[in-house]
Amino acid sequence: QVQLVESGGGLVQAGGSLRLSCAASGRTFSNYVMSWFRQAPGKEREFVARISRSGGITHYADSVKGRFTISRDNAKNMGYLQMNSLKPEDMAVYFCAARSTVSMDYKYWGQGTQVTVSS
Repeated sequence: QVQLVESGGGLVQAGGSLRLSCAASGRTFSNYVMSWFRQAPGKEREFVARISRSGGITHYADSVKGRFTISRDNAKNMGYLQMNSLKPEDMAVYFCAARSTVSMDYKYWGQGTQVTVSS
């Protein structure tokens, strides 16, 4: 089992920045691929960014590419999402999730953290 807890959400003006954190506990964090997803009211949950186990490979949704940066610190069992140049359309509940490399299914999810962007 891996437990994930997000933090760092809040209210920010458009153009501002936030840094989300994901604290992992339980099994060895470095064994898992980590991703961030988000869900806006009335919309389906969507992929935001993914980072490999070592942190060497990242992938982003087109909508956040160039503005968001995903990272991880395996020594601290932490994952991060740096969000810059925030837009009103980025407003959502953000979730971190983890999966093994042998499955595409994200087995472990955090409870989410709210990001609100005012225009």
